[in-house]
Amino acid sequence: MQGRFSHKINAALERHLPERRLFLKSDTETRFIRLRPVTQAVAITGSALFVAWTIIATAVLLMDSIGSGTAREQAARQQATYEARLNAVAADRDARAAEAHAAQERFNLALAEVSAMQERLLASEDRRRELETGIEVIQSTLRRTIQERDSARGEAERLMADASGGAPDAVRGTDAEELAATVAFLTDALHDTAAEREEVAEGAVEAASRADDLALELRLIEERNDRIFGQLEEAVAISLEPLDEMFRSAGMEPDRILEEVRRGYSGQGGPLTPIVVSTMGGGEAEPDALRANEILRRLDEMNLYRIAAEKAPFAMPVRGAFRFTSGFGYRRDPRGAGTRMHEGTDFAAATGTPIYSTADGVVTHAGWQGGYGRLIKIQHAFGIETRYAHLSNIRVSVGDRVSRGDRIGDMGNSGRSTGTHLHYEVRIGGTATNPMTYIRAARDVF
Repeated sequence: MQGRFSHKINAALERHLPERRLFLKSDTETRFIRLRPVTQAVAITGSALFVAWTIIATAVLLMDSIGSGTAREQAARQQATYEARLNAVAADRDARAAEAHAAQERFNLALAEVSAMQERLLASEDRRRELETGIEVIQSTLRRTIQERDSARGEAERLMADASGGAPDAVRGTDAEELAATVAFLTDALHDTAAEREEVAEGAVEAASRADDLALELRLIEERNDRIFGQLEEAVAISLEPLDEMFRSAGMEPDRILEEVRRGYSGQGGPLTPIVVSTMGGGEAEPDALRANEILRRLDEMNLYRIAAEKAPFAMPVRGAFRFTSGFGYRRDPRGAGTRMHEGTDFAAATGTPIYSTADGVVTHAGWQGGYGRLIKIQHAFGIETRYAHLSNIRVSVGDRVSRGDRIGDMGNSGRSTGTHLHYEVRIGGTATNPMTYIRAARDVF
């Protein structure tokens, strides 16, 4: 049965692939190999499949090589774009810092000018009160002089009436002489009094003119103070808004943070002393003094923000050229251990890249710790802790107090790591939070 089926196949293929014989000749004999149509078809099919497989494999390798080159170029382009964006963000941050510094200098100059104007205003008020007191003294002196003049005239008239009576001639002559002397004395006194009254009247007119000039000067000073106070209030409001937004973006309540900083520092208002409120008559505070005290209160609030910003991790732990290699959240473990929580942010750069503290604090750990490798822990205010892992070198010791921007170590590849990078964590009350929340919040301020 099988022979007949094979015979039929050979007969069908005979027209296209006739039977061939392959002769093999030696010195003593000649042999041949019969190549039936089926054998030829199998050989041709196998050769074709081998050639096709070779072509397909070559094409796959070629496409894979082209694809790998394209992926590398795309990765290089993305890296260049990211570095350009990072440089632009750094330049913008530096520009913002320069603007904040310039604004602080303007505040200091404006505050000095306000203090000088306050001194001039108080001096002008003292001069005005002195002039008012002088005018009252002159008016009382003038009234007393007029009363004395009227009394002297009455006394002279009485003496004249007595002199014109029917007294004896001897007595009358003596009284007449005394009366003449008295009248002469009273006349001189009246002339002196009249001259003094004229001088007092001229002084009163001059004092009134000076009082008008001082009132005009006082109005001009008040208008200028009002413009300066308006500019200061606007500048303070514009400067406080991004600081307030920075803390809110980081999930930190500004009022609670400021109150905690205020409790930790002695002296109300820090280094700023409120202006003494002056009162007049009714005991109500002057509007300019109230506005100045409010501006100083807002400046003190800005100072508290500055202190709080130094104590919270709003800075970058790495400077210069680097790239983000892994963010905060769940990810596939690089060692193939499934999906795990990544509790920090990874920054990749060259070995030995400087690592900086992101806020003021105290070093609580500086050494080797399991998968972290060489690890630094820093405890900050508000219950915040930062961690810097996989270091190649540690430059601080436990108990050291560090400030924001101090170099604390060098980037490395220690511990459970697949390459040189920094693993950076921010923890609040022991719970890990996304470090980029703080970095992004400070992007428009520092």
